[in-house]
Amino acid sequence: MRSIRPSVVRGRRRRSALAATGLAAVLALTATACNDGEDSAAAEPATASSQGSQSGAELPADIAGKLRKHGIDPDKWESGAWKNWDKDDWLREAKDFVNPVIEGLWKPERMKNAEEPKKTIAAKDALNDQGVTDPEPDPVPAQAEKTPYHENAAPVGKVFFDSPEGSMVCSGTVVKDQRNPGRSNLVWTAGHCVHAGSGGGWYRNIAFVPSYNDRGRSADALRDASQAEIAPYGTYWADWASTSNEWIDQGAESGGAGAPYDFAVLHVKPEQGTKSLEETVGNALDVDFSAPSVQSVGSMGAWGYPAAPPFDGLLMNKCLDRPGRLSLNATDPTMYRIGCTMTGGSSGGGWFRVRDGKTVLVSNTSIGPAGNTWLAGPQLGREAQQVFDMMSAKYGSK
Repeated sequence: MRSIRPSVVRGRRRRSALAATGLAAVLALTATACNDGEDSAAAEPATASSQGSQSGAELPADIAGKLRKHGIDPDKWESGAWKNWDKDDWLREAKDFVNPVIEGLWKPERMKNAEEPKKTIAAKDALNDQGVTDPEPDPVPAQAEKTPYHENAAPVGKVFFDSPEGSMVCSGTVVKDQRNPGRSNLVWTAGHCVHAGSGGGWYRNIAFVPSYNDRGRSADALRDASQAEIAPYGTYWADWASTSNEWIDQGAESGGAGAPYDFAVLHVKPEQGTKSLEETVGNALDVDFSAPSVQSVGSMGAWGYPAAPPFDGLLMNKCLDRPGRLSLNATDPTMYRIGCTMTGGSSGGGWFRVRDGKTVLVSNTSIGPAGNTWLAGPQLGREAQQVFDMMSAKYGSK
């Protein structure tokens, strides 16, 4: 998958109309009617949701109770016990997710040293695909987004989390919450950026940094950067997370049968303050759950923070291409596939298209080949909407 261990790391109010219009112009889209990897989509996943909590020095009673249920001492959690990844301590089920805030944990240097979860499928595996697969697309060179990002791009940022292998990073997008207009706290990303799939459980210390390195400064310029320069809108911690049961049960380091359901929604709260994510960033995108056919879409764009060489994880990049289809078997729906040279770290980043003059999120980066010549993302249909609606209805207003 396109998530990665980057060698280095990614205010003012964004005007939604300006961002959407600008993005549409950049995309030039038209509607006509984690390093190796690939896979495909379908079935009817039950929503896998989990509840977490914000905390200072003391965990809320319900979260402390969850930890005790699993034999974990809540008094030791924030002081470092979360680093214990023994099988019995790695919470797996949807209901077991806990992610209490550890204030100040995600400092610039720790973000810089975050690495990639190794969850991809080698391109050669696609040779055994069944179903509908279009010819492999030509590589489309990734382009650095214009700066400052808050004026020129969709509300994309970086998702940081801890795993048994260390600190990790993905990409994510602020999305609208129709039940809480103008005050969304929802972030769209990939399932493998929040849960290890069948081989593990929920990751820990999951946080989102919107418009990371907003002005696109170089590594040298950021050597002694302040938290505000790296995270101009602050750090938002996931207090709830949701992905598909298919990903939880079938996701694997190679993508596995869960890859078609490799999507997730985070509900986040600020590490400091009370303002919603959408209010703080000034923008959010609608999610398109119509799963449009590739024949009906003139072009799609993928955005993210690629961190594997030749990229360094500091800059937001994008690829624009007409999508094709990628299917790994005859029973699952195809995934979207575009030519793109973005590498690991771009996992979870949003795929956008223009629908009725508006930029909408239509997929997210999931997998790609070892040669980094293309990306594939799941179709967001009924299953993805179930995950999203549950998050909005149950946790959106919290």
